[in-house]
Amino acid sequence: MAEAPLRVVLAQPRGFCAGVERAIEIVERAITKYGPPVYVRHEIVHNRHVVEMLKQRGARFVEEVDEIPTGAVTVFSAHGVATLVERWADERSLHVIDATCPLVTKVHREGQRYARAGYDVVLIGHKGHPEVEGTLGQIDGPVHLVPDVAAVAAVTPRDPARIAYVTQTTLSVDDTRDIIRALTERFPAIVGPDVKDICYATQNRQSAVRALAERVDLILVVGARNSSNSNRLREIGALMGRPAHLIDGPQDLDPAWLDGVAAVGVTAGASAPEVLVRGVVERLSALRTARVETLDGIREDVHFKLPDELVAAAPLSEPAVS
Repeated sequence: MAEAPLRVVLAQPRGFCAGVERAIEIVERAITKYGPPVYVRHEIVHNRHVVEMLKQRGARFVEEVDEIPTGAVTVFSAHGVATLVERWADERSLHVIDATCPLVTKVHREGQRYARAGYDVVLIGHKGHPEVEGTLGQIDGPVHLVPDVAAVAAVTPRDPARIAYVTQTTLSVDDTRDIIRALTERFPAIVGPDVKDICYATQNRQSAVRALAERVDLILVVGARNSSNSNRLREIGALMGRPAHLIDGPQDLDPAWLDGVAAVGVTAGASAPEVLVRGVVERLSALRTARVETLDGIREDVHFKLPDELVAAAPLSEPAVS
């Protein structure tokens, strides 16, 4: 008897968010306007495919600004940087174009505002993540990094009545609510933004994965291993009781995962291009006769303003990713 067609269900929304689109376009327009090379501190976004395509266009990725020639055009990644990095760039007379996501900049400003008012600041986030390192370096005052509920017990503010919190933008909404609840129980006077600093795209993609998990037997998340928001999507799928795998692209798909599976859900982290999703669908279709459908979901129409100096510069003739 012929095997039933595999239902391939695509999450909506998935893939690129407005902050990622803006960051990539900043690099492309900078190359158009100023010519290659354009230097980028750290990965512009956490996706190897995007980074490699931009390298082919003339971007050069470095870890620190001391690797960049004096006066060169330099882009700061979407994750943001510490004020010390800004100072080092200024000392090297670098022509800096800041691609920090506006929602990350908003977190910086909130943390700075609390610190100026004399509050200790709790940063809910993951140690070592570039966004967290940048936020820690933007707040001039005591900052307590809290990655999970257990860490709340170790927070020792100068004054328990003057404590505030901000959050990394790419966290699990549910985990962050639990941390905020634990902080509020320990410090009843604590102030902060609930979960609204977890960006709209992160929340939308997490909600879409929950909806996906109710309709499929297996979930594939397209995204990089070092992508925080992609890892959270995989975790949510697993918490919903579905086998869930984080894959960089179609080459990582193990055919054995499809054994006994009637429906597979596919989503992508906010820094993963749609071309990789299409590649995964093509791979699934090569392994099994597939019927592809897309869930109903939020249609995002958010766009962030480009830096003024790049508005008139045309993007590259061919998009780096699609």
